[in-house]
Amino acid sequence: MFLAFFCYGTWLAAGLFLWPSYPLLALVVLALMAALQSSLAHEVLHGHPTRNAQLNEAFVFLPIGLVWPFRRFKTIHLRHHADERLTDPLDDPESYYKALWHHDELPPAMKFLLKINNTMIGRLILGPWLSCIGFFIDDAKQVLAGDKMIRKAWLLHAVGLAVVLPVVQFGFGIPLWLYILVPVWLGQSLISIRTFAEHQWSEHPEGRTVIVERSPLSFLFLNNNLHFVHHKSPTVAWYRLPKLFRERRDEWLRMNNGYAYPNYLALLKAYAFKAKEPIVHPVLRRTPEPGRAFKPRVRARSLNGLGSAPVPAEPPKE
Repeated sequence: MFLAFFCYGTWLAAGLFLWPSYPLLALVVLALMAALQSSLAHEVLHGHPTRNAQLNEAFVFLPIGLVWPFRRFKTIHLRHHADERLTDPLDDPESYYKALWHHDELPPAMKFLLKINNTMIGRLILGPWLSCIGFFIDDAKQVLAGDKMIRKAWLLHAVGLAVVLPVVQFGFGIPLWLYILVPVWLGQSLISIRTFAEHQWSEHPEGRTVIVERSPLSFLFLNNNLHFVHHKSPTVAWYRLPKLFRERRDEWLRMNNGYAYPNYLALLKAYAFKAKEPIVHPVLRRTPEPGRAFKPRVRARSLNGLGSAPVPAEPPKE
């Protein structure tokens, strides 16, 4: 709760007081708060800080990062938490891998962009645009096809935008195009530092999720750099993850087959201009087939944010 007030309060202070005298500093602070709000939304969808999902959603209702409707993020991310299906191009909605047949159908220009996007620098620059455009197109298709849950998520998002956009344009006096090009883009780029190597293909599900042991960005990511620990304990609050990791460090590293980095600088040095992973999934989805989509279990009625705290998802039984 305190973090939500800190995030939105700092965002307001940067726009109202920093922007007139120190515009560059203000834009950086706004970007940091946009990234922090994204991390807070992630924490909320996992059932924090209270047991009341509606109250939790209210803490992150204003979308200062503009792009992601909270309820869409919640649905997509909980589906991602089925570790048995991690990295599957069709069943894992957060996978960066492409199915072979899908990749073969892409135009050369898109293949080139995806190749750049698989480097760390490319992910920071192109990643936010590629993911957002793809997300918008896919959701628009589903809304036009009659998906009422997605439509409701976007309507609620529009209500939040109706508050945020006038504050930015008229309260702060920041042109919307500049807000999109700096705080929004930079905020998503910061999150891309964390997500760049979060998952890789491994025959063993435990080896698919990374641990980045230390980072000055840990607070901004709410300790989600310890991503394997989070996946194994998704209902544990962010501030408990470091202690949980330290107490069983060697065990965690054995469990995820040593998929770990000391910090994000090590990742940048290794993969700044080099692809860490192939674009095409090395094993799964080599030929066209239906995705085994599923909905994760929750402790209440639905995934639309009105239920109580979610629990880890399970993949479908073979």
